Amino acid sequence: MKTITIRTDKRQQFVDITREVRQAVAESGVKEGVAVVFTPHTTAGVTINENADPDVLRDLALTYSSVFPDRADYLHCEGNSDAHMKSSVTGCQTTLIISGGSVVLGVWQNVYFCEFDGPRTRKVYVQTAGDK
Repeated sequence: MKTITIRTDKRQQFVDITREVRQAVAESGVKEGVAVVFTPHTTAGVTINENADPDVLRDLALTYSSVFPDRADYLHCEGNSDAHMKSSVTGCQTTLIISGGSVVLGVWQNVYFCEFDGPRTRKVYVQTAGDK
């Protein structure tokens, strides 16, 4: 298993971790199989989305904030209930296919770590399984 450490600098942001995931898969030696990309945080997530137009991530962030606003009347004492909701909707993991020793992604797809309660230092784990 490979650990990726991410330092975020905003309350909500999307960090492209595709290069690090590809590197973890290459280092694993798996030629045909799967890679699970997982973050163990309840106010963060992992997703696959478009890599070409930065407005897609901007619009995604805008929608998350609109659907799950930071509200003063939430009861959770840490003041980050909106981050928990965003994380629950996004999910804490994604599974990728490995073929020919490489991650299979569409031409417009990248893997993103989703920060919803930053700035923080976070962990993402990449676990591979399959034939070497």
